[in-house]
Amino acid sequence: MDAPPTRNSAAKPSAAEAVDQQGVRSVQRALGILGLLTDDRPTVSVRTIVEETGLAKTTVLRLVSTLEQSGLLWATGNGYMAGPGLWRWAHLARRSWELPPETQREMRELAARRRETVNMYVVRDIYRVCVAQQESPQPLRHVVQVGDELPMWAGASSKVLLRDAADGLLERIAKQSPHGPEHAATMREWIDETATKGYGESHGEREAGLSAVAVPILGRSGSVVAALALSGPTVRFTPDQVAAFAADLRQMASQMADRGFDSPFGSGG
Repeated sequence: MDAPPTRNSAAKPSAAEAVDQQGVRSVQRALGILGLLTDDRPTVSVRTIVEETGLAKTTVLRLVSTLEQSGLLWATGNGYMAGPGLWRWAHLARRSWELPPETQREMRELAARRRETVNMYVVRDIYRVCVAQQESPQPLRHVVQVGDELPMWAGASSKVLLRDAADGLLERIAKQSPHGPEHAATMREWIDETATKGYGESHGEREAGLSAVAVPILGRSGSVVAALALSGPTVRFTPDQVAAFAADLRQMASQMADRGFDSPFGSGG
C-alpha cells in the first residue's frame, strides 16, 4: 500500500500567498520611500530614491506614481515632497500622541526646576521613540526631536523600557549594536540593576559627554508603558545630582501612574 502524500514544508507558496507577499513587499517599499523625507531633506529625487533603496528605476517610478495619486507625495521641480494627503494622518497622529495638558505642565516644571531636558520614550520594536520633550533652559543641553527613533542597546531609558523584555528581543537589539550579539548579556545585567535601583542611568554609553537618568511609568497592570528621563552633559550629572534627579522623576512617574497611565496619551494622562 502506498504511503499517503506528505506536505513538503519547503513547497512553493500558493498563488494567493504569493500575491499577499508581493502586496506586503510593495507597502514596505512605499513606506521606505516616504521614510527618505526628513527635516533636512524635505524633497527627494527619483535618482536619490533609486540609489538609497536599491530598487529598479521602473519600480520606483511605479511606486512614486501610486503615492502621488494617493496624495502622499507631491511632485516639484526638484523632486518629490510630502503630499497634502499626509495632513490628515499628521493631524490624527498629533491628536492621538499628544500628552494631556497636566502631564505637559509637569514636564515643563521639572525641566525648569532641574534645568535639564525632560524626555518621554516608548518602545517601537528594537527602538525607543521620543514622544514628548521639554528642553533644558541652559545653552548647553541635550535635544532629541519628538518622533526620533534611538537604538536601545544603551541609554538610561532603554534600561527602563526593557525591564520585562524577552531574551529574543535583547538578542535582536544586541545584533544591531556596535558590540555584537554578546552585548545581550551586558544589557540583561544593566536591566536587572536598574530594576533593583528603581531608576536607570547612563554616562557616555551612546554618545561621549552625554548622561541621562530615567524611571519607568507604569500602567494599571504594572507593566512599563513609557520611560521618563532627564538628560544633559555628563559634567552636570554628578552622583548627588543623579540621586536628586531620580527622586524627582520617580515622584512624577508615580503621580502619573496614580492617575491612570495605561497609555501616555489621551484624556487618561
